[in-house]
Amino acid sequence: MVADAPREPKYYLVKRHLLDLIAELAPGSPVPTERELSELVTTSRTTVRQALSELVTEGRLVRRQGSGTYVAEPKLAWPLQMSSFTQQAASSGLKVETRLVAAERVRASTEIAERLGLKVGAPVHRIERLREVNGSPMALEQSHLSAKRFPGLVRALRQTGSLYQVLSTQYDVSIAHATQTIETAPAAVREAELLETDTGSPMLILTRHSVAADGEPVEWVVSWYRGDRYTFVASLNL
Repeated sequence: MVADAPREPKYYLVKRHLLDLIAELAPGSPVPTERELSELVTTSRTTVRQALSELVTEGRLVRRQGSGTYVAEPKLAWPLQMSSFTQQAASSGLKVETRLVAAERVRASTEIAERLGLKVGAPVHRIERLREVNGSPMALEQSHLSAKRFPGLVRALRQTGSLYQVLSTQYDVSIAHATQTIETAPAAVREAELLETDTGSPMLILTRHSVAADGEPVEWVVSWYRGDRYTFVASLNL
C-alpha cells in the first residue's frame, strides 16, 4: 500500500497564492487585506496572517502600520569586499550618506581588549554610524579602535566621514586583511528604530576584525543590517 503524500499546510497554499499575486504587482503595490484574502482562498484569517508574516520576514512584503501590506522593493545585493562602505556604494552606482550617531571614549571590555590587543580597561574609541543608501537606512555600524594608537580620530572623522580614509591619510594605516562573520538575530528596540523596521524583525549581524599589514589589530566592528532588504554576495575562487 502506497502511503499518502503529505498534505501541504493551509498557510503554505495561501503563501503560494500570494507569491503568484506578488509576481504580477509592482513594488509598492498594496496587497489584499487579511479579510479579503481569507474570503478569496476560503480559509481563516489566522492562516492568512501566518502566510503574510512569513512573506514579510522573507522581505517580499512590507507592513506599514496603520496603512496596510505592500509589495516590497527587490533586495539590494551588497558585495562582501575589503573596501570602505563609501567606496563599495560608489562602485555600485549608489548614493550613500553616513550619519554619526555616537562617538565616545570608553574602557575596553574583555572582548574588545582581546580583539584589539589591549589591556582590559584601556581607552578605546567607540564610533557608531548609521549608513544610508539611496535615502534609506541600510546598516548601523559600531566600530572600536585604540584611542592611544589613534589620537584625535573622532575629530578627523567628523571632517571627512570615511574611517578608512582617515586611517590612511592621518595615521598611515591601511587594512591588510580581515575576518568577517555573519549571523542572524531579531532586531532590538534601538536598532529597529534607527533602521526603520519592526522590533523583532530579522537582522543580519556582521562582525569584522581588521588587521594592518604589520599584523597589528586595527578595528573591531559590529554591523546590523535589515535582513528583509539586503543580501550579501561573495566571489569565491579556487
